Amino acid sequence: MAYKTFAAIYVGSSEIAMKIYEITGKKNFKHIDGVSNFIELAKDTYSKGYISTELIRQTTDILDGFKEKMKEYQVADYRAYATSAVREAENRDIVIDAIKRKTGFSVKVLSNSEQRYMNFKGLVAKYENFHEVVLKNTAFVDVGAGSVQISLFDKNNLVVTENIPIGAVRIRDYLSIIGTKSGRFDRLLEEYVDSDIEAFRNIYLNDKEIKNIIAVGEVVNALKKIAPELDISEKVNRAQFEAMCQRIISMPPQELAERYGIPYERATLMLPNIIIYQSFLNNSKAEEIYVPNVDFCEGIAAAYMDEGVKIVFNHNFDEDIIASAQYLAKRYRCDREHGDRVAEYALKIFDSIKKEFGMGKTERLQIQIAAILHECGNYINMHDGARNSYYIVANTEIIGLSHKERMEVANIVKYNVLYLPARESMEDDLDECDYMVIAKLAAIIRIANVLDKSHSQKLENLSVSVKGDELVISAKTYEDISLEAGLFHMRADFFERVYGIRPVLRLKRSV
Repeated sequence: MAYKTFAAIYVGSSEIAMKIYEITGKKNFKHIDGVSNFIELAKDTYSKGYISTELIRQTTDILDGFKEKMKEYQVADYRAYATSAVREAENRDIVIDAIKRKTGFSVKVLSNSEQRYMNFKGLVAKYENFHEVVLKNTAFVDVGAGSVQISLFDKNNLVVTENIPIGAVRIRDYLSIIGTKSGRFDRLLEEYVDSDIEAFRNIYLNDKEIKNIIAVGEVVNALKKIAPELDISEKVNRAQFEAMCQRIISMPPQELAERYGIPYERATLMLPNIIIYQSFLNNSKAEEIYVPNVDFCEGIAAAYMDEGVKIVFNHNFDEDIIASAQYLAKRYRCDREHGDRVAEYALKIFDSIKKEFGMGKTERLQIQIAAILHECGNYINMHDGARNSYYIVANTEIIGLSHKERMEVANIVKYNVLYLPARESMEDDLDECDYMVIAKLAAIIRIANVLDKSHSQKLENLSVSVKGDELVISAKTYEDISLEAGLFHMRADFFERVYGIRPVLRLKRSV
């Protein structure tokens, strides 16, 4: 059987790790070796705002050492990612440049939503019972160094995801001085964490009863070592969890490390981790916590296998992103039928021109999200709905989208209505965004939106085709569409300027 070796490299907040996988022609991956080094990059970032020169040197030395292992296994390809410690560092570009110069590795810094989404992919890929678990109300609790991502699933659908800034390293270092003075660090942690978890419960759970909790993060597997007599594999019930909590609270990190063979750096994170999981357990109706053997390198491997529209497992991740956008639209009282119809029209226009104008899977997902959310700002103020929509999207994490992709969506919903200035006039506001992506997709949304301007879904059997220098939109209707037809010609001008083809509306009256 043909196979190749792949390396997943993770520059994390408290460790730098690499796992090597064997990838077969059947699109499966098998872990064959790995190496990790503990280094607290997050401690520098969260206390100083930057990563010190010494830690950068240690990082490059560790990564340079990984190359020998890669040669040993004749690694054919790799992906290397950095997460919150590098992402939030003022000198992130210096760190990435130093790694490239000294090791040759190209490391991508993930946004929080990309990082959590990759973790989620690893869970789905490696955890065979995932779909059975999330049939009931399930909370996916991903504890990182800087924050906690909580994603809620119901009947296999992602309904909400929220990021809370109470990560293990952040709260450990932030509260350690106060805790030392008070003498009860565990109680201080409980109060600090509970306030945020309870706020999440009040906003998002309401009358929902969480039946299952899936816990993931760098420390989950280490937590299971704390009570070897319990023989914990993939589930922890409330009684077992309480026993683990008491043991961690009663022992200092040094003793935990020596007794259970856990690296000291990781042992220092066990108390904040267990307190976070305990708080969520106490604020839900769950009787068990699932603790699958999945780490971030599995997420990297799963994401690699999923590149290029490859199907690795029976799960459509794009549907999770769309479900998250739909939940956001519901939260801001968007007209669901109108949003769905605009998305339908926009995708038909997009699919008819995507190849010629160099657009692909990412842009298709962006335009669908923009269509769903294009009127969410009306909830705040209808007088300036487009700008309000921009601010909502720009400041709301959509799991699976990078910061750049989300900001492009924010601009698309803004310029769906407002005049789009020349690139030079908005250069300072673009940040990392691609101006042409915004222009192309905003032009499509303008046309799709005006076709249902009355929010009455008057058009049926809509089809789109390019004929010469015209984009022909054909549809049937049995209603008066004077409003839509009149505005269509006004919106067609911008589309023509962007694409060089003129949208034309051809209608057939239904009896």
